[in-house]
Amino acid sequence: MQQHTSEAEYLRTYDPTAFDRPSVAVDVVLLAPRDGGLCTVLALRDEHPDKGRWAVPGGFVRMDESLDAAAQRVLRDKAGLRGIFLEQLYTFGAPKRDPRMRIISVAYYALVDVSRLKKLSAGATVAQISVPWSGESGGPVIVHDNRGKALPLAFDHAEMIGTAVKRVRGKLDYAPIAFELLPATFTLHDLQRVHEAVQGHKLNKDSFRRRVLASGTLEATGTLEEAVGHRPAALYQRKASHG
Repeated sequence: MQQHTSEAEYLRTYDPTAFDRPSVAVDVVLLAPRDGGLCTVLALRDEHPDKGRWAVPGGFVRMDESLDAAAQRVLRDKAGLRGIFLEQLYTFGAPKRDPRMRIISVAYYALVDVSRLKKLSAGATVAQISVPWSGESGGPVIVHDNRGKALPLAFDHAEMIGTAVKRVRGKLDYAPIAFELLPATFTLHDLQRVHEAVQGHKLNKDSFRRRVLASGTLEATGTLEEAVGHRPAALYQRKASHG
């Protein structure tokens, strides 16, 4: 084995092609509450592999950017979204997950109020998620278009979306992530609907309200919702100390 007198000499003579290297990608699972459940953003693949299937926004990591920066770029370029909650989810690295070559994907999940999904980049669409398992069992999910037709997903993205749903369900009761799925001000009913959308089942109204009001994470704005066809409800916001 060759001996080097200094690290500088070692790096000067180091051959980065001496070992096989996988490519690294990032994929971002967007989640938003809609129609009593969760929806996500997908794009139709117009080239091989998996041409004609639907994929979450993703792309290869550039040599000069961090993983977080790559995920933010993918959200901006492929979904037209900026400044939303984004957190690393899981690394998907099965050797044959992509038929082209060994590609490791660092998946992220992003949470957003559904109103932010009205102006997406060209080619992106919103699809409803159907979760075939309860609680935090985990596993792949099914996605549907607006007519209820199941959409075929590319690569391992059914498992990827399922992993994001599982993560959010697990964090809902101990982290303030529900607020990321709401506008800046909201009613208690809005907050309950978000919890129900994430958990996949109905909650008791009275016990839910007692619990969230006692949590110390909310503060009343002193205003009521406007332009509603019923008695207007009080508006709340996330307490600053929990932001």
